[in-house]
Amino acid sequence: MDKNQLQNWIEEYLKGTDYELVTLNVSPSNDILVEVDRLEGVDVEFCADLNHFLVEKLDAVEPDYSLEVGSLSLTDPFKTKTQYFKNLGHDVEVLVNGKKFKGLLVSVDDETFSVDIQERVAVEGKKRKELRTTTYTWRYDEPKYVKYDLKF
Repeated sequence: MDKNQLQNWIEEYLKGTDYELVTLNVSPSNDILVEVDRLEGVDVEFCADLNHFLVEKLDAVEPDYSLEVGSLSLTDPFKTKTQYFKNLGHDVEVLVNGKKFKGLLVSVDDETFSVDIQERVAVEGKKRKELRTTTYTWRYDEPKYVKYDLKF
């Protein structure tokens, strides 16, 4: 399976849309995983249409494969900046240097993102720690992962 050809077909299909290719995995046994995303969320019909488009292309060159086209899981770590923008104002979990932070994603730009985290801090002259909000800012390459903090 030629992964570059497959990527070219997907990019051809996505051209002129607000969708982006997030994941393209091809296993040695030709199991193909395609994940797309966009700011407004992924439409199931769009994935089905992309799947049909790829099946037509693949059937002409590859007799034996499996194909899965879909969107990212809600609990998967963020892979693109679009996911940060999409989750602005939502709770996220960030793992940096072995420490987990949970808080509200409050800003996103081209280089960094910021999360408001509520922490109990010691205040001079008081017996009990007080709850304070601290804003942490990281570059996209600093955390091991950032993902949506799903709460029930």
